[in-house]
Amino acid sequence: MANTEHTPQDTRAQDYAELAAVGPYGVHPGHALITMVEPHPGHEYAYNRWYEDDHYIAGAMAMPWMYAGRRWVATRELQELRYPEKSAVAQPVTAGCYISTYWITDGRYDEHMKWTVGINKRLNVDGRVYQDRTHVFTSFQDHETTVYRDGAAGPRDFHALDHPYAGLVVQVVDAEGPGQRAELLTWLRTKQLPRRLAGGPAAMVTVFRPTPLPGDRMTYVKQVEGVDTRLTLLWFLEADPREVWADRFLGLDAEVAEAGLGRVELVAPFIPTLPGTDRYVDQLR
Repeated sequence: MANTEHTPQDTRAQDYAELAAVGPYGVHPGHALITMVEPHPGHEYAYNRWYEDDHYIAGAMAMPWMYAGRRWVATRELQELRYPEKSAVAQPVTAGCYISTYWITDGRYDEHMKWTVGINKRLNVDGRVYQDRTHVFTSFQDHETTVYRDGAAGPRDFHALDHPYAGLVVQVVDAEGPGQRAELLTWLRTKQLPRRLAGGPAAMVTVFRPTPLPGDRMTYVKQVEGVDTRLTLLWFLEADPREVWADRFLGLDAEVAEAGLGRVELVAPFIPTLPGTDRYVDQLR
């Protein structure tokens, strides 16, 4: 028997047809949601199941214009590779053992934000928000540039969250001031990133800048810091980060400091989760 619980009038189905007929609908990841979270001690398994079984879908992938997503995890071994020890992003620097990354269609940020604020308020009222967790580094961000190791060959940035990359390195850099961020971006795009990518395990680096969260956001998510000065780099790796860490990812902070353009506040490696399982949960502490 057909489910008649919801009628077209209940879901305002016609509105979807009208909305789909207007506005941008390209494939470029113009915006991202990057959210690094620390489940409270003793809640690791419950948090992982809630996020994968409910929130990843109802609180993210089912939303309009959010077209790709992937979860990543840092075991204790990976957490201990992070630097610098004194980080403006994570205190302590090992905090935030899960990170989720999502792409949002270019030009659809405002529409998506209207939906995400509304659905998260509803999820909270319905008791579908897991409270025993801390948002360490959560922000919506605008895409600035993508630098590829192999030029026109290989997956593009819009494939990055679907391609089976073996690892992710998250790098957060703060420029000396708002006026220096453009110079920092140019240096990264034209000099440092091409040099670091050449012949290495990372196929691409996507670069984003954070945007402020709306005033009606959920109260457990703090306002974004570094909106005028910060850049977030996502390095997509074809190898386990542990295998290439010493040769390829140590010293990123020193290079930025020597250039006199800012300070690296976080370099953190992750590996992909295996959806539908609790793999790695017993390796977080």
